[in-house]
Amino acid sequence: MSRIRALSKELEARSDDSLRALFSARPDLISPPVPDFSALAARASSRVSVQRVLERLNRPQMQVLETLHLCTNTDTGHSASAATLKRLINGSTVAALERLLHSLQELALVHRAEAPHGVAAAVARQHHFLPVGSLKDVIGIYPAGLGRSYTELVRLQPAFAQRVVQLVGELHRTGADIAPAATPMEAALSLQRWTASPESLQRLLAGAPDRTAALLARFGNWAMGAVPQAQRRASVLHEGNDVGPVDWLLARGLLVPLDAAHVELPHSVGVSLRGGFVIEHFALSPPVPQLGLTSAALRRNAALGAIAETLRLAGELLYAVREQPLTTLRSGGVGVREMKRLADSLRIGQHEAGVLVELCALAGLLRLDVDSSAWIQAPQLEWLALPRQEQWLWLVNAWLASERVPSLVGQPVSGVATAPGHRSAAGSTINALSAEAQRPDAPVVRKRILEILHELTLEAAAADGQAPVLDSAAVLERADWSQPRMARRFSSLIRGVLAEAEMLGLVGSGALSQIGAAIAVEQPDEALAILGEHLPAALNHVLLQADLTAVAPGYLDPGLSEKLLTMSDAEGQGPATIYRFSVSSVRRALDAGQDALALLDFLREHSATPVPQPLQYLIEDTAARHARLRVGPAASFIQSEDETALLELLNTSAASGLALVRIAPTVLVSPAAPREAAQVLRSMGLSPALDDSGAAVVRLRRSAAVPGSARPVYTAPRTAPADADVDAQLAVLRDGRAPADSSHAGTGAAPGRHGTPGAPGAPGGEAATQLGLETLQKAIRLKQRVVMNVVDSMGNATRETVVPVAVSGGRVRVFDPAKDTERVLSLHRIIDVEATEELLQ
Repeated sequence: MSRIRALSKELEARSDDSLRALFSARPDLISPPVPDFSALAARASSRVSVQRVLERLNRPQMQVLETLHLCTNTDTGHSASAATLKRLINGSTVAALERLLHSLQELALVHRAEAPHGVAAAVARQHHFLPVGSLKDVIGIYPAGLGRSYTELVRLQPAFAQRVVQLVGELHRTGADIAPAATPMEAALSLQRWTASPESLQRLLAGAPDRTAALLARFGNWAMGAVPQAQRRASVLHEGNDVGPVDWLLARGLLVPLDAAHVELPHSVGVSLRGGFVIEHFALSPPVPQLGLTSAALRRNAALGAIAETLRLAGELLYAVREQPLTTLRSGGVGVREMKRLADSLRIGQHEAGVLVELCALAGLLRLDVDSSAWIQAPQLEWLALPRQEQWLWLVNAWLASERVPSLVGQPVSGVATAPGHRSAAGSTINALSAEAQRPDAPVVRKRILEILHELTLEAAAADGQAPVLDSAAVLERADWSQPRMARRFSSLIRGVLAEAEMLGLVGSGALSQIGAAIAVEQPDEALAILGEHLPAALNHVLLQADLTAVAPGYLDPGLSEKLLTMSDAEGQGPATIYRFSVSSVRRALDAGQDALALLDFLREHSATPVPQPLQYLIEDTAARHARLRVGPAASFIQSEDETALLELLNTSAASGLALVRIAPTVLVSPAAPREAAQVLRSMGLSPALDDSGAAVVRLRRSAAVPGSARPVYTAPRTAPADADVDAQLAVLRDGRAPADSSHAGTGAAPGRHGTPGAPGAPGGEAATQLGLETLQKAIRLKQRVVMNVVDSMGNATRETVVPVAVSGGRVRVFDPAKDTERVLSLHRIIDVEATEELLQ
């Protein structure tokens, strides 16, 4: 019986609760909905769906599934039980394996099958299983890290097949206990028998050169390795003490050359090196890392300090961007020179500046102006007026949901294609706000890393007043156990994600902070409460000193910091910033429309100390020398009480044609006529009012109805479908009729251009596609004949008996024994496929 039909019958026999658990673990099975159990089984057996669910399996589940795959044959129906797997998995028990097999069965990755023919009655009563048919394609050519068999290597490697008979003969003549062979396949079988016993292999390796054991140990997790000139070195049987381990192994067939630079450790050799086991190390519990400890107070202070510094730098960055937007490169992103300018103004490193820019952009604090191709502050930004803890939550929510990885800025690109027709030069680095920093799986990886941090923190059970220090190695070790097929993704992002989490205060002094734990368990309100209790309030005063400086005793209110930056130059790093006054900085404030009296009043209001006499003299003398009268062309002026709106208007590229000049905080002038200026402002969505007095003035009564930056709300990546969708799917499945068990399967009902299902909503369409492809692929592996019902271009159907050779790209290559020719047929022209063996039954 077809594997898909067998799985369909098993799914139909399940309870509703079991199906609900299946849909929760594999939501793609009902997205979009399926019409019947045949379509459900077909989708559960598809490569894409199997690949997705394998990414969620832990290491013991993957080890059991890979071992089951190696000791079963879905084509012949040869199944295996937990007792069979126990002999191949070192350290396992039948009870543990049965639990794991049951969990895999609940996920529809394996299904019950009949016991192999000829087994004892006691063995036949055990539960036997087969994996889904597509597992072989998804799991790869090296399941459990073991190589292919000698017979398969002879069939797929012509160079090895040409020399394997000679190799076996030379081994036999030198006294090896191996049977001579006349054909490549016989030689492959002789090599398999020769290396099948761990004891005989160890006796053989006893005479191997030094470092041979160390070399073979490198193949412990993967069967392929790189060896220079592998095929040439394998052509001679080396003897003597000066032979290296690679040449010695190649000459005895213990390593098989694949090409000029790669070799493979055959399956039987790998199993014997593992003591006759497919899985040498098996454990149901994850490894426990050795973690250091830090004090809870140090963790809290480090997290709060990081949050305060990030909020301070974000405020300064927005001010710097308002003063001078970030220009972009033609290839996308912000260039190195522009980032250096920004980093210098923020007094931080270029990498830190790049990460900060990415964080502000993904949070919506910055946006790309399409007219000027520059990054500017988002209009009507609500973030600036929020309390500090809510500003932090805004950033954290955006970071969790974003598909961008800020920490990738500055890392090598290595020639990665970024857009059609464009390819980054090899050796170049990823620019800030460029396409190369995009990672679609970033939200899932971040969420899982926070969950692992929380798990390890709870498991450590540190004493009161202490917290475990979690490094990237400990997190990666747990991720490799919990989701081994995603280990490569974790390893590429883990260090950057931890650095970003530390920047946001989720990690402090290497330990998961209290607010980080609250975010990990999706309790943002609890994190806000903790932060509101411990985060110091922003200060609204500075300490003026006689050396023409102002010292910020802590984190300043963003408004105060911004105004200080207009009249002074910031120095140093950290929250205790020093602001230095000079003639040029005071002149900058005067040019912006301020006067000496306003500057001194502002300093007196916000200084905890009296204004020093040197600073007062500096401001007054500079103002006295500053031009009191200004002469310039102006046909109209724009006046508004909203200084922020005027500043945005001044920096907007859409108003560049008006040549606006700011002469006071609430007044802009333009050489354009009043009516022309009003027309431009209305085209921008503003509502100016033209004075009726005849004066050339445009009064901007209210700000434009420009949408501001929306506050991000984080929702965890959905891992389960909605209850209503599950109920609707169950109703369709239970109301539908069970599919008939026929011996033929259609392919033409649904396949698309590349062999992918067409309209899955059509009754039986997806199931017919998968069943037809399953029949063709099985016939290819077993070299069986099939009967196809093929439709020509005129719509005429003919039945043909052929031998399928290969199927890919929406086409199948077949051999026609009647005509002794090969042909290529499009899958969409095949109505159904029948295996001849099934017809004879």
